[in-house]
Amino acid sequence: MASLFSKEGNRLIYRYDAEKVWIEAWGENSLRVRASKMAEMPTSDMDDWALLPPKASKSEIRLGDEEAVIHNGKIELRISRAGKIVVFNQKGEKLLEEFIRNRRDVKSEYCSALDIENREFKPIIGGDYELTLRLEEVSTEERIYGMGQYQQPWLNLKGCTLELAHRNSQASVPFMVSSLGYGFLWNNPAVGRVTFGKNMTVWEARSTKKLDYWITAGDNPAEIEEAYAQAAGTVPEMPDYALGFWQCKLRYQTQEELLSVAREYKKRNLPISVIVIDFFHWPLQGEWKFDPVYWPDPDAMIAELKKMNIELMVSIWPTVDRRSENWEEMLEKGYLIRTERGYRIGMDFQGNTIHYDATNPEAREYVWNKVKKNYYEKGIRVFWLDEAEPEYAVYDFEQYRYHLGPNLQIGNIYPVMYAKTFFDGMEKAGQKNIINLLRCAWAGSQRYGALVWSGDIHSSFASLRNQLAAGLNMGMAGIPWWTTDIGGFHGGEIADPRFHELLIRWFQWGCFCPVMRLHGNREPIKAQYGTTGGATCLSGADNEVWSYSDEVYGICKKYLSLREKLKPYIAALMKAAHKKGTPVMRPLFYDFSGDKNAWEIEDEYMFGPNYLVAPILYEGLRDRKLYLPFGTKWTNAWTGEIFEGGKEISVTAPLDQIPIFTKDGSRLE
Repeated sequence: MASLFSKEGNRLIYRYDAEKVWIEAWGENSLRVRASKMAEMPTSDMDDWALLPPKASKSEIRLGDEEAVIHNGKIELRISRAGKIVVFNQKGEKLLEEFIRNRRDVKSEYCSALDIENREFKPIIGGDYELTLRLEEVSTEERIYGMGQYQQPWLNLKGCTLELAHRNSQASVPFMVSSLGYGFLWNNPAVGRVTFGKNMTVWEARSTKKLDYWITAGDNPAEIEEAYAQAAGTVPEMPDYALGFWQCKLRYQTQEELLSVAREYKKRNLPISVIVIDFFHWPLQGEWKFDPVYWPDPDAMIAELKKMNIELMVSIWPTVDRRSENWEEMLEKGYLIRTERGYRIGMDFQGNTIHYDATNPEAREYVWNKVKKNYYEKGIRVFWLDEAEPEYAVYDFEQYRYHLGPNLQIGNIYPVMYAKTFFDGMEKAGQKNIINLLRCAWAGSQRYGALVWSGDIHSSFASLRNQLAAGLNMGMAGIPWWTTDIGGFHGGEIADPRFHELLIRWFQWGCFCPVMRLHGNREPIKAQYGTTGGATCLSGADNEVWSYSDEVYGICKKYLSLREKLKPYIAALMKAAHKKGTPVMRPLFYDFSGDKNAWEIEDEYMFGPNYLVAPILYEGLRDRKLYLPFGTKWTNAWTGEIFEGGKEISVTAPLDQIPIFTKDGSRLE
């Protein structure tokens, strides 16, 4: 009987019919698995997608007639003649097992007439393959975290179905951490779906050339997260100014309006690090410059802000209006996303537009050169890269085609390439500590300085609960730089006491997020200023900390001051994120993996190693129950009361206090 297994260097190869499977060590305690039915395994640089070249590791490969084995540190993979893969840790405990039901392995308990494949490559007539990977339920107790941000309140994703696609406020970052002791990256930017079901886990790609996943074994979540950071990269070092408070609204309509707000912050002696010029400060989308009617002297504006030690961030959209000065040139050179059918329009907001093709390196360079001339050379060093999914007026993913291929096959890579456009340009210009704000991310976005925010979310307590789950799962998915629109984006009547309560509770929580940023489309809408260019886009009501009641203002001042005191501590957290990929905000089990109860808590988190944060997530709540992890003493930061860990307690939460507990005598500063 011919062998189906072979070895090339440190790579284990399995072949059956048209399928080729490559399995190799990819970093310490980690393996990469690829499979394809193409004539040759796709191996271009882009086919590594989220993964960086691996660091050297010692692995062992053993070939047999019925089975082949590859061993790398704490992880071992076995593949049978039937092609079934099973993965174990160093204790011999099963971590992952492919689901297969066919007649090829008559000795197996899974021999079946059902004829269900573990790795199913379903041909797309005239194209590539629709891919399905099926995995067995290894343990009914498994809990799953990560995968990016989805607008739902569940931290534990076991039992959830997730769309592997980007939308406004949804970012698919397909790295998960399992309570069984492994991390798994679905290294495929195709549009698809994953279901973490009770009977099986199913990963699907609607169009692809290969299966590609990376798996690592670790003794605790931190070890798993750090292994992933080695494989996919970490954030740069965060600049000092980004640690403070960011002021933003929809939208400052003129240069003088923005400067008046900055001056007022300084007059009131309120901490402020960044102020933001939001969208439609340009004449038309795709012109990437200030409209001189409303922003007549940006050089003087930037100079005045720098004297006040305020960094200016400017919004960039990737959309190009057919009327814009750059449309014809970009169309001629192939720098725009294409549509498979019909008129080339991606959005019809404030004009008929299509996005620049960030997967095209020439298009990336073209856009950066425009931005460099009109913004960067004036002294602007941080950009708000909006519409990063990219957003479409209708999410017909099959309608769009990129330089690198069909949207269905590679579309989830867009926000990575959008971030790379600016990161590469800024790095080439000599800038270090690069950070840019994006509305979306995929695996690997972190290494291009992506600070991700959770999109155009609703102003409500239900939405606030969703953001807590989103932020924690983004951190577990390898994206440690994350923020929200404090108060939510859609809605928020500035004179409504109910909204005041929401804003206060959100502002308190924002103090203990990686970046503290106030933004939103407040009501009532302001009167339009001007009739030309970007002025056709209306502006929301005022959204400064003094724009609400005296009570709101006083509480906001308290937390602005606290954020300033926390900056040295946050700077240390950011160094850990840069060096090891450590999430800044993380679920309790990250620091207390040996406490079984910590794995079940979804409405508290650790802000670094010292502070337990228990946000107030419901309207009218003035007290709440919370759990203090086992193995340490905890101090109520507001009252000084000390508690032994390992138990649930009740704590008061007056409107001006978010429950905070410090670990082992550390102080809140």
